[in-house]
Amino acid sequence: MTPTKTLPTKSRSTRAKPYTLLGDDDLHLFNEGTHRRLADRLGAHAQPKGSASSQPGGYYFAVWAPNATAVSVIGDFNEWTGYDAELKPRGTSGIWEGSVASASKGQIYKFRITTRDGRVLDKADPYAIRTECPPATGSVLWDLDYAWGDEKWMKSRATANSLQAPMSVYELHLGSWRRDPANPRQPLTCREIAEPLIAHIKETGFTHVEFLPVMEHPFYGSWGYQVTSYFAPSARHGSPQDLMWLIDQLHQAGIGVIIDWVPSHFPSDTFALADFDGTHLYEHPDPRLGYHPDWGSLIFNYSRHEVRAFLASSAEFWLSTYHADGLRVDAVASMLYRDYSRGPGEWLPNEHGGRENTEAVEFLKSFNAGVYADHPDVQTIAEESTAWPGVSHPLEMGGIGFGLKWDMGWMHDTLAYLAEEPVHRKYHHGQLTFRGVYQFTENYLLPLSHDEVTHGKGSLLTKMPGDDWQKFANLRLLYGYQWTQPGKKLLFMGGEFAQRREWAHETSIDWDLLHHEKHRGVMRWISDLNAVYRAEPALHELDTESSGFRWVQIADSDAGTLSYLRLSSAGECILVAINLTPVPRYEHTVGVPVAGRWRELLNSDSEPYGGSGVGNLGSIDAVAEPWGEFEYRLDLTFPPLSVVVLKADG
Repeated sequence: MTPTKTLPTKSRSTRAKPYTLLGDDDLHLFNEGTHRRLADRLGAHAQPKGSASSQPGGYYFAVWAPNATAVSVIGDFNEWTGYDAELKPRGTSGIWEGSVASASKGQIYKFRITTRDGRVLDKADPYAIRTECPPATGSVLWDLDYAWGDEKWMKSRATANSLQAPMSVYELHLGSWRRDPANPRQPLTCREIAEPLIAHIKETGFTHVEFLPVMEHPFYGSWGYQVTSYFAPSARHGSPQDLMWLIDQLHQAGIGVIIDWVPSHFPSDTFALADFDGTHLYEHPDPRLGYHPDWGSLIFNYSRHEVRAFLASSAEFWLSTYHADGLRVDAVASMLYRDYSRGPGEWLPNEHGGRENTEAVEFLKSFNAGVYADHPDVQTIAEESTAWPGVSHPLEMGGIGFGLKWDMGWMHDTLAYLAEEPVHRKYHHGQLTFRGVYQFTENYLLPLSHDEVTHGKGSLLTKMPGDDWQKFANLRLLYGYQWTQPGKKLLFMGGEFAQRREWAHETSIDWDLLHHEKHRGVMRWISDLNAVYRAEPALHELDTESSGFRWVQIADSDAGTLSYLRLSSAGECILVAINLTPVPRYEHTVGVPVAGRWRELLNSDSEPYGGSGVGNLGSIDAVAEPWGEFEYRLDLTFPPLSVVVLKADG
């Protein structure tokens, strides 16, 4: 009988180690909550072929599921069975990892998670970089290879994004900005949008575009504000590379890109983050802290280190991988307060007995610190509607660290004032002047956003009182007031040509209105406002500093006028004169600090904008007589329902 031969085995020291992207430092930073680049480590990543790995080629998978008893990858590569794709736990980190040699780019996958109570959950990858197009819910194996051409922009964008630079933001929803005329139900892809969008931004003169959230969301009616994939752009508009190409083209055209980002809540869809490993992993387990009554969604557990690292890594991902120039953070007010939209007994006080959500505040501080440490040339922008102090103050000054904050008070007060019939406005004059009390307490952006033109609120045009002529005049007045007040600017799509109906996300905005001269006139007004705003340092350089603003006439409520100065650091001086009534005011005296000729830069009542043509014949000379605190005076003509902008030639 021939003895059985014993085959030689590799010694432990020469056996190839399993492929991994996670070092010990990664695990430490993840569990500590300070990792900001988890997109490079978790999720699905192509393995380099020929690597010193037991599974060369294929894909490496890693997912956080600390309470699971088993995790496998299911997908096109194993007929959705999980066969030969079991993951292994990585120490006590809560992360499961492993490789699947048969997985390849373009295939669909999910994680199959067995819970402690025996349930089997099939979950989309929280770190997926591409998804199926809704209503399908699978994650897609992909890469992020792209050859960027925006080097010039990236090197110089610190200047364009500075608080001293002009910033007028065109806010848009990719799915309804423009539809395919041959198929109005079909949104355009990012590549189809690029050329007409850039041409429109160039014509109207905005400095930045702001996209409503581009991350994948199953419910289209949420406009992207109920995100299920925090690292994947919506497949409705193409591939990740298609979005990169759109941003790249905008940058090459000198246009900045801001992306809305939603760390405040997420939907309860069973395929996504909710109940991820059979427990409340991403959401707070107590509904008094973990359920959002306004939106029927779930609130992140900001006290959990790994959740904070997940969110911080999402923010970093859009700034690094997609070259975003800023993140507008949605619903910050709902994060700051534990009792937000809750009645007595529906919320839990913090450890000090107060209503402040201290965990969320600390997350926002660390988020801003991380963003500005890695990207000092971008801006973070808070949609925050309360009087919480220091939202846009630096951390070292006790602030939360945002670069800018939306001035929701300005928006509400101004729209409420202009909704009044002009004859009644003198009784509401304080709604306009009250902003002077607080306008430099934060770094403000003045928004006329999507929220003001939907859900039955009507369009900006239909909010205005009077006949059609007065509605258009009031709207031009609103824009002139917005563009000349201290603060950066934001206008939602359709507002630039006075859309008549309120926004509907299932259809394109009404581009055909531009065949009508009144609507073309409003767009000319926006274009000229942007041109002067960008050209004149006095209108943007000191937007966040009190030295850039001075009242001239604040209390002229009976005549319905308002006037103020905008100033540059070099002493350039611009006068803004506003008539809030339909009655022209002739030889209406205001004071000015500079002698000589004052040139009319803008007049919203000019005929090319649809106005009546009343004005100051292009310029007016100051008279050397004191008026109030000023050494000189101007006897101006204030056209009806108008904004006039003049600059001292001297």
